[in-house]
Amino acid sequence: MQLLPDAVRRLAGWCAVVLLVAGVVYVGVRLCSEFRTAVTPVLLALLGTALLGPLHRRLVRAKVNRSIAAGLTCVAVVAVVGGAVYIVVAALIDTGDQIVASLKDAAQGVADHFGAAGTSLDDLATNAKDLLTKFGGTAASNVISGVSIVGESIAMAVLALFLVFFFLRDSHKAADLIRGLAPGESGETLEAMARRAFEAVEGFMRGTTLIALIDAVCITVGLLVLDVPGAVGLGALVFVGAYVPYLGAFLSGAVAVLVALADRGFVIALWVLGVVLAVQVLEGHVLQPMIQSRTVQMHPAVVMVAITAGASVAGVLGMLLAVPLTAAAFGVVHELRTRYPEPEAEPSDS
Repeated sequence: MQLLPDAVRRLAGWCAVVLLVAGVVYVGVRLCSEFRTAVTPVLLALLGTALLGPLHRRLVRAKVNRSIAAGLTCVAVVAVVGGAVYIVVAALIDTGDQIVASLKDAAQGVADHFGAAGTSLDDLATNAKDLLTKFGGTAASNVISGVSIVGESIAMAVLALFLVFFFLRDSHKAADLIRGLAPGESGETLEAMARRAFEAVEGFMRGTTLIALIDAVCITVGLLVLDVPGAVGLGALVFVGAYVPYLGAFLSGAVAVLVALADRGFVIALWVLGVVLAVQVLEGHVLQPMIQSRTVQMHPAVVMVAITAGASVAGVLGMLLAVPLTAAAFGVVHELRTRYPEPEAEPSDS
């Protein structure tokens, strides 16, 4: 190695570090994938704790017992989430047929104008029926598998709720636990890294929830004014999609424009597109800088890569978890850079 130039040795060292980190990350991802039924509730509970932490701390400051405060917080989140789910599901049930019919009309219009010769939606429907008849046994097994997935999801959600209770109740012990697990004198550094990572996730969850609510309300009001069918259901899609930055807003906005195009015509579709773009501009230039100014800022390219990686690992759940986990990683890196700044270059003698 001494025969190699200094630049080559440094490059080799960085390559070794990158390979080591990549190997550790790969093994960690594979382990999390194998034990996803245990890991997923923990991650969801951490996100829930980050979102509900301020409410729990206010109750504790009001001299409420920590266990009672954690229980009240969990009851509140069940009531709020349950009510929100009920509203969203009811809205989708009431307006779902309108949305689906409008999307079918839009697809029919696209097929009429741009479809290939001899290809129509009727042909596709006939082929679909043939495929369903041919693979009926596979469809039945998929239904059974889907039922088991639903049961597994409910079990994980219940476990995550219990974990949120314990995480909130014992949050004051987290620092002592981290210090006890840290080897040697690294307890303070490890605690600072964990604190910065959790603060990044907490800021992301609170900011994203508030931004999602504002986006959904603005777009729902715009759709109601323009008399677009299924406005409440489309607003619910906007709220849920906001937790997947950029991609979720694009997909939910595209659905709203297609519904308007099929049911209200080209002019109203352009107005809906204008409303969606105006809300996105408001989000990007006003809401995000104002609401998330104290959290870790990530470049849109980093966010898109994280979402893609999360989708490849764990599907929709990976897309939802990718950005907050990336924010936590950025928080850790920022803390390390603060604690271990690069040494200043010594001035060379002239």
